[in-house]
Amino acid sequence: MKIWIVWLPNVGKSTLFNALTRNYSADAQNFPFCTIEPNVWLVNVQDDRLEMLRIAVSGAKIIPASCEFTDIAGIVQWASEWEGMGNKFLANIRESDAILQVVRIFEDNDIIHVHGKVDPRNDIEVINAELMLADIETLQKKIVSEAKKARSDKELLAKVETLQKVLEWLESWILASSQSLTPDERFHLYDSHLLSNKPFVYACNVSEDMMDASEDELRKLIWIENSQIRVVPICAKLEADMIDMWLQERKEFLDDMWLISTWLDNLIKTSYDALGLQYYFTAWEQEVRAWTIHKWDSAPKAAGVIHTDFEKWFIKADVVNWKDIVDCWGWSKAREQGKVRLEWKEYIVQDGDVILFKFSK
Repeated sequence: MKIWIVWLPNVGKSTLFNALTRNYSADAQNFPFCTIEPNVWLVNVQDDRLEMLRIAVSGAKIIPASCEFTDIAGIVQWASEWEGMGNKFLANIRESDAILQVVRIFEDNDIIHVHGKVDPRNDIEVINAELMLADIETLQKKIVSEAKKARSDKELLAKVETLQKVLEWLESWILASSQSLTPDERFHLYDSHLLSNKPFVYACNVSEDMMDASEDELRKLIWIENSQIRVVPICAKLEADMIDMWLQERKEFLDDMWLISTWLDNLIKTSYDALGLQYYFTAWEQEVRAWTIHKWDSAPKAAGVIHTDFEKWFIKADVVNWKDIVDCWGWSKAREQGKVRLEWKEYIVQDGDVILFKFSK
C-alpha cells in the first residue's frame, strides 16, 4: 500500500511524516519548501492483536502489516502549470494507491502559513483544484489519442465517451472520485491514473486543545460532506513529542490521556479502510504475521498473498477468529472447543481471521 502525503507548505506534513516513521528523516523547518526530495518510509501497522496472538501460541516473533508513506514538497497554487519547487512531484503522485491530505486547523503565529492565514476550506480548494487541473490536461491528451482509434471500435468509443463525461465534470470542479459513474465507466478510467480519482484521507492537524473534536465538527470545518472520504483528527506536534519515548513511556503517556492507541495508528487503519484493505493472521511458534488482502477476497486469493502456489493448489483452510484462539491459548484447545472451522474455496476471508491453508499439487 503506497500513500503519498500532500498539502500546502507549513501545515505540519513533514512533522506528521516524522511521527509516522518515528525518526527525523523529513526536514520540518518553519519555511515553505524545506522538503525538496521525497521522503519514503515503510511504516508498520500497530495492532495489539498480534502480541496477544503471539502469547497464545508462544510465537517467537511478530511481523505486522505495513504500508509505504511518501512525503513530498508542499504543493502550491498553479502547481499544475509547474510553478514552485514542489510541483514536479504531481506526476509522481500517480504512483500512489491513496492520497493523504494534511489540513492545517491549528493556529500558531510563529508558524508561517503560505496564504497568510489559516483557512482549511480554502487550502482544500487550492490543492483539489491543482489535482483536477492536472487531470484535465491528462484527459484532454488521452481523448485526442483514443478518439483516432475509436472510429471502428465500439468498446473504445464507449471509453472515449466516459473520458469526455469525466472531463466535463472536472471542468465543473467535481473530483473524479465524487462523480456518479457506473462500474464500467470506472473501469474505463483505470489506465488514466487520475489524481482526483484516488481514495482521499484528510488528516486534520489540530492543536492539543482540539483533540476531542468529533469527526462531524472537523467535517464542518473543512466542508467535507461526502461520507466516503475519510476525515481523521491528528495532532502532529503531540505525536512528534512521542518520537523519542520508550515503549513504556509512550504507554504511560497514552494512559494519562485515556487513550489505547495513538492517533497515528487510527490514521493508518483509516487509510487501510479507504483502500478497501484488511488483513488476516497466520500464527505459529515460529512467527505471528499479518497479511494484507482486499476486502471480499476469497480464501484461495488470500493464500496467494503468501505464495502463488498456495492459491493455485488450494484445497481448504482451517479458520478461527483471533479472539477465540487467544481465549483458548492456542490451536489445540481451540480445536477441542469447536472454534476452528473448515472452509473451502468460496469462503470470503474476514478481518482478524487466523488461517491455516492446506494445498496439494
